[in-house]
Amino acid sequence: MSTTHIQTAIVNFRQFVKRFQYAGIAFALSLFSVYPLHVLAQDSHSHATTHQQPTPAAQSQASALINIVRQSTERFKDVSVAEAEGYSLQFGCVSGPDSGAMGLHFVNSLLVNRGELDPTRPQIVIYEPTPNGGLQLIGADFLVLADAWDKKNPGPPELMGQLFHYFESPNRFGLPAFYTLHVWAWKDNPNGAFVNWHPNVSCEQFGGKNP
Repeated sequence: MSTTHIQTAIVNFRQFVKRFQYAGIAFALSLFSVYPLHVLAQDSHSHATTHQQPTPAAQSQASALINIVRQSTERFKDVSVAEAEGYSLQFGCVSGPDSGAMGLHFVNSLLVNRGELDPTRPQIVIYEPTPNGGLQLIGADFLVLADAWDKKNPGPPELMGQLFHYFESPNRFGLPAFYTLHVWAWKDNPNGAFVNWHPNVSCEQFGGKNP
């Protein structure tokens, strides 16, 4: 092959590589235009944690978050204390058709409206109704409204390494789209401490009416 042919082949190859690179970049950009930032958050129907083995650092963060939530909500084992601090029952007792329940959500509207994340101040504390008519504290829930969060932040919320779940609107709670992170700090969840649903939580003993 002549020197001229070799040079021509090299030029053609370089042009091909550039076109391939540009096509790859365009494809990546198209994905961001089709999928907004909130889809990077976990799906709201997630029932179990990922099968990927967490790193020791991630496990340490998860344990730290659970411990902080336990320490910060222990006084709410007495539901009257939670009510005195601005928490009130919303949504009835939340249950799923095939994945257990979320229980009774006592919501602090003031904390929700602030839109801030503080592991010591969950927007929601969660209870399970007991056979004797009482309420057992089983966890907490961090919740921020998606529109307000997205206006101030470049990506979905995360708390001490835990990515929030995204709920679209309309939803069963009658809320605008929101991000949420359950922390089952007071009742072990076999599917993971941060999934939405708890298979061992029941609403059978709830005497009120669900919306």
